[in-house]
Amino acid sequence: MKKQILSISSILLVTMAFVASCQTPKTKVENAEIKVQEARQELVESKEELYQTKLDTINDYKAYKLEAERSIIDQENKIKELKIKMKKEKMEMDVEYNNKLIELENSNNKLKRKLAEFKNEGEEKWISFKKEFNHDMKEFGKAFKDLTVDNTK
Repeated sequence: MKKQILSISSILLVTMAFVASCQTPKTKVENAEIKVQEARQELVESKEELYQTKLDTINDYKAYKLEAERSIIDQENKIKELKIKMKKEKMEMDVEYNNKLIELENSNNKLKRKLAEFKNEGEEKWISFKKEFNHDMKEFGKAFKDLTVDNTK
């Protein structure tokens, strides 16, 4: 008797669980529509984030480009000043110093071309370009400093 009651109650429990877990077709459609709406909302939000990221990258690029152009022009002016100073003081230009000055001028022109030729094609390329360009600018600054320090000795 106990086994029968236990069997019947187990079967009844499993049947109730099965019936409770079943959804009507109407409920399934409603759940699917809710999921579609949520997916659309997520898509809209993702597009907005992407657009904002692109705007930020473009604005960052423009600001960086202006600052880099100013630095390059400043470097050009410093090189011109060195040349003028040497002509005014009628300093003898040794060949090595003159070659270094020409090398700096060429390096500065390469930086100018590199900046002008870069096309902003995405955040990853921009970050890579910016890192490399900053490194090149630092190297130019060191080379220029070394040249002027050697000149004053």
